[in-house]
Amino acid sequence: MATSLARISRRCVTPSLSSNLIRRYFAAEAVAVATTEAPKPKSEVTPSPDRAKWDYRGQRQIIPLGQWLPKVAVDAYVAPNVVLAGQVTVWDGSSVWNGAVLRGDLNKITLGFCSNVQERCVVHAAWSSPTGLPAETLIDRYVTVGAYSLLRSCTIEPECIIGQHSILMEGSLVETRSILEAGSVVPPGRRIPSGELWGGNPARFIRALTNEETLEIPKLAVAINHLSGDYFSEFLPYSTVYLEVEKFKKSLGIAV
Repeated sequence: MATSLARISRRCVTPSLSSNLIRRYFAAEAVAVATTEAPKPKSEVTPSPDRAKWDYRGQRQIIPLGQWLPKVAVDAYVAPNVVLAGQVTVWDGSSVWNGAVLRGDLNKITLGFCSNVQERCVVHAAWSSPTGLPAETLIDRYVTVGAYSLLRSCTIEPECIIGQHSILMEGSLVETRSILEAGSVVPPGRRIPSGELWGGNPARFIRALTNEETLEIPKLAVAINHLSGDYFSEFLPYSTVYLEVEKFKKSLGIAV
């Protein structure tokens, strides 16, 4: 009788002990997984906020076409994002500002001494002029060409001011010591006489310039030339260094 009771008690107790052991084992495993630290992500190289952020762009500033290579004087300032293509000559003391395009693929473009072509201007030339006048674009000395202007196969004589957003068409001529108001449009073959102020679309005579106004024209060109000197001292010749910088950034995992 006692033997049979012992067998029954063993059958009842053993499964409960084994199940308790299994529960304890899985509970310990769950605690161990919960307390284990999550794997740290791979460290990424982040640039320091104090580091200068240079703009290494792959835009070509000088574009030779055939046998023609743009010529820039040593002391002329040409902004890094300017495009000079083909038969372009930039003389001493002159300046070409940000975003301007001088496209001498069809004919010559000349920027004279101490003249300036300001932001986002487009200067180009045609094969020939329908008026029979020279098709090349000539900007003589001490000339200020305002921002966003368009010049095509025109001639601007010394000491002139071209207001911003102006358009000079093929064969147009602006004689010395003249001023065009902002937004003026000079039709093909139109001549702006010396010492006069013109404006409008198409450009019309407004009045004669005073002696004081004509004396201020070259002073403006000289002032912009002095300002370009400050930019010239900070000018970084990008060359092809941006390619090496991009490779270095990619090797460090930095987005280019």
